[in-house]
Amino acid sequence: MASVPLSSPSQAGLLGPPFPLLPPPFGACLRYRLPRLPTGLSSSVRKGGLLPLPLLVPPRAAGGKDGRAVTKEELEEEEEEFEVTKEGEEVNQETGGGSGATKEAAARGSGRFAADYVSLGVREPVYEVIEVRSNGRMSTKKISRRQLLKSSGLRLRDTRSVDPSLWLMNSMPSLLVREQAILLNLGSLRAIAMYARVLIFNYNSPGGKAFLGLLLSRLNPRNINGGPAMPFQLEVVEAALLSRIQRLEQRLMKIEPHVATLLEVLPNRLTADVLEQLRLSKQALVELGSRAGDLKQMLIDLLDDPHEIRRICIMGRNCTLDRLSDIVECTVPLEKQIAEEEEEEIEMLLENYLQRCESCHGQAERLLNSAREMEDSISVNLSSRRLEVSRVELLLQVGTFCVAIGALIAGIFGMNLKSYLETNAWAFWVTTGGIVVGAVAGFFVVYSYLRARKIL
Repeated sequence: MASVPLSSPSQAGLLGPPFPLLPPPFGACLRYRLPRLPTGLSSSVRKGGLLPLPLLVPPRAAGGKDGRAVTKEELEEEEEEFEVTKEGEEVNQETGGGSGATKEAAARGSGRFAADYVSLGVREPVYEVIEVRSNGRMSTKKISRRQLLKSSGLRLRDTRSVDPSLWLMNSMPSLLVREQAILLNLGSLRAIAMYARVLIFNYNSPGGKAFLGLLLSRLNPRNINGGPAMPFQLEVVEAALLSRIQRLEQRLMKIEPHVATLLEVLPNRLTADVLEQLRLSKQALVELGSRAGDLKQMLIDLLDDPHEIRRICIMGRNCTLDRLSDIVECTVPLEKQIAEEEEEEIEMLLENYLQRCESCHGQAERLLNSAREMEDSISVNLSSRRLEVSRVELLLQVGTFCVAIGALIAGIFGMNLKSYLETNAWAFWVTTGGIVVGAVAGFFVVYSYLRARKIL
């Protein structure tokens, strides 16, 4: 671009036909694009020759639907609304088109989500995960939420179950099956299993370490022993369930002998230390039974839903699952047969771990019931002891009452008033004997009354 300022009226008249002066945004400087000129003509222009310029027309504001001028911000808003509407129509048209349309829609959604983060000025979450591939290779990487959604084909709400920052809200175990991934939330273990890799969150937690060690040992070719290998996602699911149940069983084996020892000692030793150990053991059994019960309920729900099991079987294959008829359709008949066989294997696998989980849960409940019965027995024992103490206290109170009556009589004779008894020598012994006999007789009368009313 070249700029030719209007320095004088004569130069303005020579440059082109006269036209009215424009407002400040346009009259301050005239801008035009110089065309390529021949060598001779360009030299004549440099020497002071004149070049006719076209008439410059000031830019006109765009008109809206109602005829008024539209600003630049309104035009940008209309363009954004048009793009959003167009993307929504494309997603609706491609809903039944298969996994490709779903992946594109997820990618557009993740891009829009990242744009919202940038516009709001919020830093996008970045997760530090361990990636384990189907060949056993392991690597540590940092991945943003947008990259995670784009690579796994998940939606934003799907990541809530595995987000480490939401562990207080998502404490219940879950196994969510999606088209391209399986989301695992088993206590401190949070992972996303895909066709050829798995991403492990919180890999330094006890659950993450146990799962990682078990998975790597299962992926080791030396441990296969030449047998047929299961699909990678099934290996991940089995390793996750096995590590979780093994941790529950190990904790149960650690608590059971301690509780048995306390049950043998407690009837004879009611000390504060032993009672505190019983309380801590009972608390640990309640927590263990709750975790085992939640895992058992998750497995039961998964076994009662064959649709989710079939979705696991067709993952990574050219197969589709009809939602209405719940029938697997594959382009290759062999893949359909393999998927049906894997469905039976998955059901047997879940049944096996369900039995182990029920056994662990049942044993924890039995120990907990024994601890509660021991607490009831201790309560009864303490109540009987308190009853004995109350009986002794009642007898002492009756005796104190009878003696207090005698003290009242002695106080009456000690008022130093003349009663003409002080002149007789036998009056002292008669009064003392009467007080003692009266106190004893009153005690037995009150005691007989309490026995008759079954208070003692």
